[in-house]
Amino acid sequence: MMPSEGENQDAHFKQEFDALWVELRGLGYDHFQLAALETRRAGESFVTMLMVGVMIAVLLVATWLGILTVGVLALIEQGVMVSSAVLAAVAVNLLFVLLLAGVLRRKSRFLQWPACLHSLRQKPNKQRNNPSTSL
Repeated sequence: MMPSEGENQDAHFKQEFDALWVELRGLGYDHFQLAALETRRAGESFVTMLMVGVMIAVLLVATWLGILTVGVLALIEQGVMVSSAVLAAVAVNLLFVLLLAGVLRRKSRFLQWPACLHSLRQKPNKQRNNPSTSL
């Protein structure tokens, strides 16, 4: 008994579909592998950037303390009492803290996505709120 032409086409279609499915799975696996490698590299880069950022912060703090020390010593050389010179350095630090706290406060409101929230709010229906316009 010979297989009919329709059965041959069905078998050919199944073979083509199976081959396509194998290729699709392989392509999906390749994309997944690429995404995993990129994620790993991004994570390693983030950790490196974080460590370098902490090192920079420590060096900047040391530099700032050195600048304050030079300022205090310069005031002492000018005849200012040691306690007054240290108090002046503390005052300068507090002024910078207040300035930076103001910047943080102004920028913190953008963490709440105000434009997106505003665009998602439903606009009030003026006719619903105004009883004089209803019949």
